[in-house]
Amino acid sequence: MAGEQADGAPRDDCLFCKIVAGQIPATIVRETTTTVAFRDINPQAPTHVLVIPKAHYRDAAVLATAAPSLAADLLREAQAVADEDKLESYRIVFNTGSGAGQTVWHAHAHILGGRGLQWPPG
Repeated sequence: MAGEQADGAPRDDCLFCKIVAGQIPATIVRETTTTVAFRDINPQAPTHVLVIPKAHYRDAAVLATAAPSLAADLLREAQAVADEDKLESYRIVFNTGSGAGQTVWHAHAHILGGRGLQWPPG
């Protein structure tokens, strides 16, 4: 991860890049020219959808700096997912770094809803 280029090029070793390429199956709920949204395989709420950029950026911080319009696309798609799932309230989570729980090094937003969510989170 250290020294990784922030050019958006796909990576052969990235799980989410493989989902974007269709090499790994996912339950896709939305797709645009720049993003893909799919159900989390280990849901933490009745609605737990990941929204990812099709381009590879290792985390939300890199994405926001290198491709701010793409970061905005992710937020718009988060809203669209919430609308489609008829969520009155929901949480958008970007885990950035291993200490925050990031395990897949491709920027992604978790959309969580469909149940009460406590604060502060874990």
